[in-house]
Amino acid sequence: MSTNILFGDKVMLRALEPGDLELLYRWENDTEIWNISETLSPVSRFILKRYLENAHKDIFTTRQLRMMIQRTDNDQPVGTIDLFDFEHFHKRAAVGILIAEKSERRKGYAGEALELLKSYCFGVLKLHQLFCSITVDNASSLELFRKAGFEVTGTRKEWNWTGDGFTDEYFLQLFREG
Repeated sequence: MSTNILFGDKVMLRALEPGDLELLYRWENDTEIWNISETLSPVSRFILKRYLENAHKDIFTTRQLRMMIQRTDNDQPVGTIDLFDFEHFHKRAAVGILIAEKSERRKGYAGEALELLKSYCFGVLKLHQLFCSITVDNASSLELFRKAGFEVTGTRKEWNWTGDGFTDEYFLQLFREG
């Protein structure tokens, strides 16, 4: 493995590029994942282009950072990993991850990407904690984050509307060791 903390054996985390526009457009407009991302309407190419034009701004300014998860063996992007709700003063940030390409799921890419992100957050950004929210019925995400060391520290009752009723959501946290 490289000593670059953004490079793993299977994936690397990289900055967004202008050439990612069409891929992000497809992923952001995939209605099958809107319930996870809490999206209610399509995203235009125009808005995504503007987003990409500003993606170079640092996390201290925007309070968020999105990186592409790219396979190391063929340079193919398979998803994104996000930091958001970044609070420099409190040394914490929320994490979101998506392996958008269904054929690339369950291959260890998300787990390795999450480990790389943890190293970046705790080693470079010097954060104290990472956190995320996962619906109680999302077993694969719960497994992923628990394997990465996150612990369920709370439950938000009837937090998300599903169309058929409300569902609970877990709140998970991971603290930097030492």
